[in-house]
Amino acid sequence: MAIVGNILKRGIGLTSLMKRPKSNLAKLQRKTLVKLLNKGRFTQFGEKYHFEEIMNAALFSDDKEFYTKYKKLVPVYDYNKMFAEWWHKTLAGEKNVSWVGNVKYFALSSGTSEASSKHIPVTKDMVKAIHRTSIRQILALAAYKNLPSQLYEKGYLMLGGSTKLQDKGDYFEGDLSGITAGKIPFWFERFYKPGKTIAETADWSEKLDKITKKAKDWDIGFIVGVPAWIQILMEKIIKEYNLKNIHEIWPNLEIYCHGGVSFEPYKKGFEKLLGRPITYIETYLASEGFLAYQTHPNSDMQLVLNNGIFFEFIPFNDRNFDEDGSMVQYPETLMIDEVEEGKEYALLISTVSGAWRYLIGDTIKFTNKKNAEIIITGRTKHFLSLCGEHLSVDNMNKAIELACKNFNIDVREFTVVGKRLEETFGHHWYVGTDDKVDAQDLLKFIDETLCKINDDYPVERKHALKGLEITVLPVKTFYDFMESKGKTGGQHKFPRVLKKKELIAEWEAYIK
Repeated sequence: MAIVGNILKRGIGLTSLMKRPKSNLAKLQRKTLVKLLNKGRFTQFGEKYHFEEIMNAALFSDDKEFYTKYKKLVPVYDYNKMFAEWWHKTLAGEKNVSWVGNVKYFALSSGTSEASSKHIPVTKDMVKAIHRTSIRQILALAAYKNLPSQLYEKGYLMLGGSTKLQDKGDYFEGDLSGITAGKIPFWFERFYKPGKTIAETADWSEKLDKITKKAKDWDIGFIVGVPAWIQILMEKIIKEYNLKNIHEIWPNLEIYCHGGVSFEPYKKGFEKLLGRPITYIETYLASEGFLAYQTHPNSDMQLVLNNGIFFEFIPFNDRNFDEDGSMVQYPETLMIDEVEEGKEYALLISTVSGAWRYLIGDTIKFTNKKNAEIIITGRTKHFLSLCGEHLSVDNMNKAIELACKNFNIDVREFTVVGKRLEETFGHHWYVGTDDKVDAQDLLKFIDETLCKINDDYPVERKHALKGLEITVLPVKTFYDFMESKGKTGGQHKFPRVLKKKELIAEWEAYIK
């Protein structure tokens, strides 16, 4: 009998009921902010920006006075400003800068869109918060779907960065997935795959080889990871053991938790590797924290409002962001009870890692305000609006998803470059697929689809957006380029929009 599985399932079912968000989301967030302010008030940041005063307003006032004070007294930050004013001191080993105590771990974050890595502080409180949310998310399914108890005793394959972090003397740095995997709760170690030894492997190809060799010895029920790398791993395992599909080696595989990028462009190719349907659960785990997750497959992701993150929302419009996606100095900001469904917002977060009113860079829309359910629509700087077309990553993902269905192809990667021509503007699509497709037919379909799903796009296509190009490339080209920049594995993703001139030049030179 699955004794341990029954205990876990029952315990987790109880936990999910206890942790279910309260109906008054604003009060829940108010309580979260009070906890943050209380712990951060004796830091350099908290003393400068009068956290004690804001906290007292939150504790002893029934109205929004506390939020008015918070907005008035604490400025908004992006990464560059936060690092220049505060986090560089944390990185140098200084205590009590923007969070209490020393910070010993820093997550490296950049994707391929930045020349150098960002150092995001990861505190003990943040690691605990991420683990709490991870457990809630994986096991929230118990309240939705009557999964067999035996499933909770199967292996959890978590494909992330190396847990062997770089020792910098005063601190350690690495991929967030490596930091958190290296500190999993002791009771979870028996379920965790690929295990400590393989997880320490820094070389991504070597790690995939080791996992492939051990795959036959594991009984995997859950998989967690970025879609591109999970798909590569499953293909490698299927080839190694001459299988028809991954279920021939892992018959109990039931759940895939994905995040980092939209899963839709990958889904068609992913499902070719399965022997039967499985359940997909989306996560919103960034280097700055675990922000949201699906509570069940038929919902959108739900913001985590009671676990160390206070959210604010900036309407994503021309009043708050310039044409390059940079935030203005004094943007309009809203609490969760002030947002509207269907409108696009950029996220500000204050966290247990000492980020305060921090622009994370993602844009979202609320699909169900009552349940705090959202979808990610893109990045503040990863969109195209050369002449007013306002093309979001969400639009691009949808066009590619529909193109895959229309042409029966598997597109794993793509990116778009906006170009200023002599008198007009243009978009150059780079599409990664190993299937045969007529490039011009594909471009025509994408263009026509964007005209249907984006109100601004067809207007600009008639007037200013005249030059459309497409280059279809093998999928390997995208991954080889990332490898050439040291960006393979873990949480690294190929950006859907290339904007930096240096990176565009490197990319265009690489594919010639």
